[in-house]
Amino acid sequence: MAKQRVLITGGAGFLGSHLCDRFIREGFHVIAMDNLITGDLRNIEHLFKLADFEFYHHDVSTFVHIPGKLHYILHFASPASPIDYLKIPIQTLKVSSLGTHNLLGLARAKKSRILVASTSEVYGDPLVHPQVEEYYGNVNPIGPRGVYDEAKRFQEAITMAYHTYHHLETRIIRIFNTYGPRMRLNDGRVLPAFIGQALRGEDLTVFGDGTQTRSFCFVDDEVEGIFRLLMSDYHLPMNIGNPNEITIGDFAEEIVRLTGTKQKVIYKPLPVDDPKQRRPDITKAKEILGWEPKVSRSEGLKITYDYFKSLPHEVLFERDHKNFQKYVR
Repeated sequence: MAKQRVLITGGAGFLGSHLCDRFIREGFHVIAMDNLITGDLRNIEHLFKLADFEFYHHDVSTFVHIPGKLHYILHFASPASPIDYLKIPIQTLKVSSLGTHNLLGLARAKKSRILVASTSEVYGDPLVHPQVEEYYGNVNPIGPRGVYDEAKRFQEAITMAYHTYHHLETRIIRIFNTYGPRMRLNDGRVLPAFIGQALRGEDLTVFGDGTQTRSFCFVDDEVEGIFRLLMSDYHLPMNIGNPNEITIGDFAEEIVRLTGTKQKVIYKPLPVDDPKQRRPDITKAKEILGWEPKVSRSEGLKITYDYFKSLPHEVLFERDHKNFQKYVR
């Protein structure tokens, strides 16, 4: 019997590469697609030798064609951190609008089930806490984060339109802060930023007064939630994240203790529209998927810290996107 085939866009990225691993383990034929703007082939090079793995160097914002049958599509192509989408705002808007349109069309043509990766950022700087899926959000469409927030909100809207009008099998996941091996140290998100600063002997930078909160979900837990949602019958948006909330100030001190460094924690002004609170309500995930996080933050941070410590010196100190051309095959 032929193996089921799955397309994972953003497959060379942090979450996408872990999804490639998971679907290989589950016995699928995996097709990864990435334009490598923020992805890195080092994340998936261990899969190139496998007969059941393919890689397409391609931008989903242009026409997407995959020959043969395709049973599932997971759309994870998108810049996912402020440092990325502030540098490449147009591409950020296009990948979740034009890219999603292209992939929904592909799913329709192939009669595939498609899961799109939305984000907790659709809630903006929330006025409801914790965030439930029914909350419409508090988003500034023309602020510096608007290119990402509104692109993801549009992505949800067009996905639901295809579900309603074309009866397409669709799934929508709202991802909260996720961490683990293969994150980029220089992507601007708080966890790799703190660990990178600690490893380089720099002071840890907290933006704002440190009272804003985040909730961190280890990547293995996140991937399990994604897989269960894809295989479920639930078509409305669903939060997948860890509801264990911590202030950024306390988190900085936690990283100092983890790394055993002597750096100070310094404070700088809070960026415009930066969310003050972030915590998912995962009632639906528990009831519908039987899912909740299993990995404690202390355990996940130890694994992540060990990964970052293992990186070559030049990766630890690089300040911008790597020169990926030497890794393109």
